[in-house]
Amino acid sequence: MSRKVDAWVLHAGDGGRPVRTKLVRETIELPPVGDHGIRARPLYGTWEGNMGHALDRRPIDICLQRGEARVVIGNAGVIKVLEVGPKVRNVEPGQYAIIFCTGVEDRWGYPEKIMAYDAPGTMGCLAQEMVLTDRQVIPLPDSTRHPLPQWGAFSLRYVTAWSNWELAYGTFRLLVPEDEYASPNVWGWGGGVTYAELDLARRQGCRAVMLSGNARHLEKIQRFGMTAVDRRTFGKIEFDDARYKNDPVFREEYRKHEEAFIHEVKRRTHGEMVQIFLDYVGSPVYRATLKALSREGVIATAGWKEGMDMWHLRAKECIERHQHIYTHYARYPQGVRAVAYAETNDWMPEIDDQKIYGFDQIPQLAEEYEAGSTDYFPCFSINPE
Repeated sequence: MSRKVDAWVLHAGDGGRPVRTKLVRETIELPPVGDHGIRARPLYGTWEGNMGHALDRRPIDICLQRGEARVVIGNAGVIKVLEVGPKVRNVEPGQYAIIFCTGVEDRWGYPEKIMAYDAPGTMGCLAQEMVLTDRQVIPLPDSTRHPLPQWGAFSLRYVTAWSNWELAYGTFRLLVPEDEYASPNVWGWGGGVTYAELDLARRQGCRAVMLSGNARHLEKIQRFGMTAVDRRTFGKIEFDDARYKNDPVFREEYRKHEEAFIHEVKRRTHGEMVQIFLDYVGSPVYRATLKALSREGVIATAGWKEGMDMWHLRAKECIERHQHIYTHYARYPQGVRAVAYAETNDWMPEIDDQKIYGFDQIPQLAEEYEAGSTDYFPCFSINPE
């Protein structure tokens, strides 16, 4: 017997010039559970950057790429298991679990496509019920000490941070072992993934610094034991190659801001510069990021916020022995390790219960996230417990 549920749905565009769209509230029919399937009740989720990309239809129209007329998005959240297929072994009905949003994996278990985004036939948590596979859930510890909304915010950003940090830090330690340099400088700009990753760096004895231009975020960064640097003090560090080459006024203004930034990096690191720089912004700050990087430095990211296309001089990067780390979410065992570490060590996002959006407020959340007026972890409820 088919089940019909209430959901927020993204409809396909017409294939023309990408124009930002809105989600539509309507009834959908759930797919069958299948041998490795799980029917679940989504409880809490967080709005993610990929959801904004889906509404913008940039860089792709996910519906058209998947060959589907409509898609339910939402790939970060916590769920309650209702029903499992006969071959499911990792969860049982009644258990709580986080969404592990891999969609299509390669032979080593690294995701090629992401659930509820570009992976065909997958659905997200913007529905009263959803169907996933056993590779798309990680059970939470029994009687977990942490509130469910926190786990919802943890599921995508913190798992991404775990995987990226594991590779970035491990790569730096191949270059410079711990007994020779115990506390590297780790800086970052971006959002929730950067914040989570810098918190890991801090816990490992690194000198963690996060840049932000948001007063509320700066206060939060400082409160949680990291050094906060207000990027507004340097002016507008947004490099534009065409304007830099053709506009003398822009070129002079940009150089002034970049020099102020590099001066501050030198001052705070006592001339050592940054050993690991987490750059989740992208092309507008990439030039400044590279200039701030030390020799034997690592630049790492698992995404972009403001630009995908980048350019650098390969010879210089070789001579400087810079390592460029690019990751895309995580392997399932990494997600399991991240959950275990978080439960034991309280490595969790901070969620303001007063700012959890209701299911009816999803369109409002989408627009406020787009405007940059939400917290690092914009949480919403679907079936709150």
